Amino acid sequence: MKLVITQRRSAIGRAQNQKATIEALGFRRLYQQVVHEDTPQIRGMIEKVKHLVDVQEQDA
Repeated sequence: MKLVITQRRSAIGRAQNQKATIEALGFRRLYQQVVHEDTPQIRGMIEKVKHLVDVQEQDA
């Protein structure tokens, strides 16, 4: 299964670890979508910035 993650809110003014997580997920701009495999590591990163992103599950 894949996850389609969309950045909905800006990381400006957020904690440094949240900014780093957004960057590590591959976001470069607002409303950008990235696709990742559904792994525990990616789920943990999403949990850290869940207030900034939307997540949709997509069948492979």
